[in-house]
Amino acid sequence: MLPRLLLRSRHRRRYSSAAATVPLSTPTFAVFGANTGVGKTLVSAGLVAALLNSRSPSVSAVSYLKPLQTGYPADSDARFVFARAPALLRASSSPRATRLVASCRTLFPSPAVGPEAEPLHQSQEKVVTYGGDGAEEETKVLACRTVYAWREPVSPHLAAEREGMAAGDDEVRGCVDQWLMEEGVGEGGEVWKVLETAGGVASPSASGTLQCDLYRPFRLPAILVGDGRLGGISSTLSAYETLLLRGYDVSTVILEDRDLTNDTFLLSYLRNRVHVLALPQIPEDPSDDLTDWFSESSSVFNLLKDSLQSFHSKRVERLNGMQKKSKDLLWWPFTQHNLVPQDSVTVIDSRCGENFSAYKVYNTMMLVPQFDACASWWTQGPDSDLQIELARDMGYAAARYGHVMFPENVHEPALRAAELLLGGVGKGWASRVYYSDNGSTAVEIALKMAFRKFSLDHGILADSEKSIRNERNIQLKVLALNGSYHGDTLGAMEAQAPSAYTSFIQQPWYSGRGLFLDPPTVCIKSETCNVSLPQSMQHYPRTSGDTCFPSLAEVFCKTRDTSSAADLYLSYIKQQLSEFSQSSNSDHLAALIIEPVIQGAGGMLMIDPLFQRVLVRECRSRKIPVIFDEVFTGFWRLGVESASELLGCLPDIACYAKLMTGGIVPLAATLATEEVFESFKSDSKLTALLHGHSYTAHAMGCMAALKAIQWYRDPSTNSNLDLDHMKLKELWDGALVKQLSSLPNVKRVVSLGTLCAIELKAEGSDAGYASLYASSLVQQLRREDDIYIRPLGNVIYLMCGPCTPRDSCSRQLHKVLRRLCDLN
Repeated sequence: MLPRLLLRSRHRRRYSSAAATVPLSTPTFAVFGANTGVGKTLVSAGLVAALLNSRSPSVSAVSYLKPLQTGYPADSDARFVFARAPALLRASSSPRATRLVASCRTLFPSPAVGPEAEPLHQSQEKVVTYGGDGAEEETKVLACRTVYAWREPVSPHLAAEREGMAAGDDEVRGCVDQWLMEEGVGEGGEVWKVLETAGGVASPSASGTLQCDLYRPFRLPAILVGDGRLGGISSTLSAYETLLLRGYDVSTVILEDRDLTNDTFLLSYLRNRVHVLALPQIPEDPSDDLTDWFSESSSVFNLLKDSLQSFHSKRVERLNGMQKKSKDLLWWPFTQHNLVPQDSVTVIDSRCGENFSAYKVYNTMMLVPQFDACASWWTQGPDSDLQIELARDMGYAAARYGHVMFPENVHEPALRAAELLLGGVGKGWASRVYYSDNGSTAVEIALKMAFRKFSLDHGILADSEKSIRNERNIQLKVLALNGSYHGDTLGAMEAQAPSAYTSFIQQPWYSGRGLFLDPPTVCIKSETCNVSLPQSMQHYPRTSGDTCFPSLAEVFCKTRDTSSAADLYLSYIKQQLSEFSQSSNSDHLAALIIEPVIQGAGGMLMIDPLFQRVLVRECRSRKIPVIFDEVFTGFWRLGVESASELLGCLPDIACYAKLMTGGIVPLAATLATEEVFESFKSDSKLTALLHGHSYTAHAMGCMAALKAIQWYRDPSTNSNLDLDHMKLKELWDGALVKQLSSLPNVKRVVSLGTLCAIELKAEGSDAGYASLYASSLVQQLRREDDIYIRPLGNVIYLMCGPCTPRDSCSRQLHKVLRRLCDLN
């Protein structure tokens, strides 16, 4: 029996359109074509022969895969490589005896459909010994395979439709995934793998997905076979840029020389960013067996082999050096470098949808998919399809606009994004959009807006001139909640309660310019939703019926507005406001700022929505402008487009960022009512909102926001959307959440929308933001379960995007549950 390629069962897994496992100890390249008929299979055969003939370094095995083939069995690219590569190898001069063991198989996982259909299975094997009379013999292995084949010589999507036999993307990718994980059998040399695509870069696959998108989860380095014909420069550059737009690395462009010097132009245009190789013109005589052509081309294929070897070696070298270089050169945010061992630094090669492609060294070098449970720090929304759409639209915006300054100007992306924001998260209350570049800045802008509105409403500014009175002792402060977090800029820090983020060692200027209330919180514990009152409310009368609920739906129900809990909250709020006003006649609470429902950086705390609703109503009665900091909670993060829908009340001003652009580029927006906007209008520029950034309303960010916001709310692109209720379906398995909440080492669970947070039971110094209590668990999840988790002290959380499939969420939750059970 011929030597086979062995499959590592450890890496068998259900496949999805996410990043894939790719071994790097085996150099692997994908052959793409600028069009059909440009010679991809000739290049594959020539490359395979050059690899098998390689002496330095020696190659012991080559595996060739053709996932999709039409025109079969009359035409078979795998059979051509199987037939030609040994002949080419035999014809080359070899000082050593070589025993070539070759096999060619067609695997048809889905049988043909129809009464006259015949199975398309084929298998050929041969052993060839040649060269080196009496010399020491070496054995080399060639495996050529076709996975799916159709008889009609048309595009795979047409062949699949006409012959009644589909091949879904998951099935095709699953076969490629297993092929990548196979171990080559040889005698000590390198094993190489070559995947040849069908048609051109943007030709459809059997499902209709473009070739470049079908194979994107693997992100194999590409060999682009260009077009040497008239018009070939255009098609080759279009193919090249299509691959780049999807994040591929193009290692080499190789094309037939038809005396049009297309290669010379391409080399000049690409400015030596990529190798460009020219092959001799291919004979058009169909009876020519191409022996002479391959012989004449052998030097070019050797150059191709050498360039690929160099490309692969440099790639691995770069990846191997990134951990050390990062420790030497980078300063990470929110990170104590002394607590980060060099080997725990995650080297990210790329991203595909919800997953990182992380470089790991187990027994061998590999790119491994890691579920990004931080949703790239709460910004990430796209599945792999949206990621490509965002890249395309941003490229268009960059090419069309670059950047244009914004004051007194308008461009289409900024205007359309504003319309979308006002018709979505701002619907029913906002009339103006103020763009900035990050959430912290959006908050500072909101504070300026609120302070101006409050000052006018309460006579602190003279209405006739809107100028500041000569009263130096007046202080405008905020009303906010303990546990809040509104950003890292100095002004935003002043609007949040004392915490690890605002301590003297972090921000010596911090004074905490506000009144910070203690909010009641909600969590799931022992399968029940519980409302916990802070110590400052413990002496207020209450009933036990106000603190336990069978589900979150009852917690959000507005019938609670007439409950004893509502009375308790109102009494507490009024007492706190009264004590504040009595303590200082010159200080004014000029704005309420809250994170609706969930306090993110404060530990993923869920605030009782009834408390926030009562607080908003009381501020309205006192003409205190209300700011919702929705930088984290906005755009479906909590299962609805705006958290105001969960609270059942509206703000005067709200801040958005993060998910707004799908996490692909920074952009923020502060929305306001027309009354807030009017408070800045006069005939003097000095009363305008004097705040801005060089990159305000950057066209690329606005274009990304347009795409992402529309993608989330469209059921044709977001299968998680429940159109009847305009909210996301439940993403985290309720039974698993209840199991987690019942574990003895779990203090509380919060599960809402795209968030599932788990606070581990820890005491004293093991609790809080500085806690290292979860460190070992986090490292296990990263290294052994392929989940990238970053804790908030002893709180770990899983976060997905609005489009993440429910089964993907369940798989991650199962892994966490298993680890926590092991710790008990």
